[in-house]
Amino acid sequence: MATTDAEDTRPPPDVPPAADNTMQRRGFLRATGAGALTVAVVGTGALSYRAYDNRILGADAGDAFDAWRHWREDSGARGAVAAAVLAASPHNTQPWLFHIDGDRIDVLADTARRMGSVDPYSRELHIGLGCALENLVLAARARGFAPGVTLRPDVGRPDLVARVILPAGRRHASELYEAIGSRHTNRGPYRDKPVAAGTLTELAELADEPPASLAWVTARDDRDSLGRLMVEAARAITSDEEQSRDNFAWFRAGADDIAAHKDGLTLDGQGLSPLFSSVAKLLPAASRTRGDTFWVEQTRKVHTATAAAYGFVLVADPHDTAQQLIGGRLLQRIHLAVTARGLVLQHMNQISERIDRDQSLGRSSAFTPQLAALAGHPDRQVLATFRLGHPVRTGRRSPRRPVKEVLQ
Repeated sequence: MATTDAEDTRPPPDVPPAADNTMQRRGFLRATGAGALTVAVVGTGALSYRAYDNRILGADAGDAFDAWRHWREDSGARGAVAAAVLAASPHNTQPWLFHIDGDRIDVLADTARRMGSVDPYSRELHIGLGCALENLVLAARARGFAPGVTLRPDVGRPDLVARVILPAGRRHASELYEAIGSRHTNRGPYRDKPVAAGTLTELAELADEPPASLAWVTARDDRDSLGRLMVEAARAITSDEEQSRDNFAWFRAGADDIAAHKDGLTLDGQGLSPLFSSVAKLLPAASRTRGDTFWVEQTRKVHTATAAAYGFVLVADPHDTAQQLIGGRLLQRIHLAVTARGLVLQHMNQISERIDRDQSLGRSSAFTPQLAALAGHPDRQVLATFRLGHPVRTGRRSPRRPVKEVLQ
């Protein structure tokens, strides 16, 4: 994956803590290099242009967000792909391509969208492809097909991760399908309110395809332990020069950058209050090192501090491609079900990113035994991790490549 030395032209990979208190507001202004004078001149011509250029109002307007508005319109195989492109993916890299041939859709990995040292074994890339496959299947059923899925149908083509055939079937628009257009990752604070035990049980029952299963972390002490481990992993990633650069490459600086790429992470996706989001867009983009600091602090003060529960997707071998795809399908299913219930979810995979990074460098990882102990399943390993809760504010749309740009 290409990286750039023009660090100061990009936004922070995460922005400051979203809880609205005085100390955090002051910390935000200090960290971004802004003071009272900067904020006081918001009305000047230069900042007014920056406000226009970065779309402080109407942030999700434009071609980069059209996929969210039109995903129900196409019928047939193309309509199924229109739903697939709205799936979750690591850093919103959208690592997928599709080939339609009559009543068949091939799902392919777009390896140009790998995250380098952040995902050295393509674990997260294949999880994202599994998420897209789940959306595709749900949308095919809603359009009157009875989809059949074959994972890795040609061992000689590692990029061909799945083949979906589309014989006619009964039209079925499920609760999960209806949630596709409303599902967004929510990186903001969650309310101090537990998720009902019955809801967690219902979500766990979505793991209906071996070998993927689900485990919850709900006890306060266990949540605190996992949260501390996540913060440590975030610090380790930002201290690793290569991981920091590869991580930062997927953040989009403003409206022009978003329009050009139609992917990546944006300020609007960070869960800030409207005021903080607006101020952040008015200020000059932060450096990579400042952005790394923001991400660690956001992880410590917001993500881990407000999680009502954590979930683990477990498999026997987290480096097996088929199990990654199956686990990704389950993860997307959970996210859609969470959305349908008025809850929100955020993927938090920094621990496994550090484990894979250490392994790729030929060294053991201190995170491995600690994560295994928290998962509590000796015969299974953690494929993916997420936090769950009741939202303080609604998650925002992320930019998406339209169907015409992902068809081969």
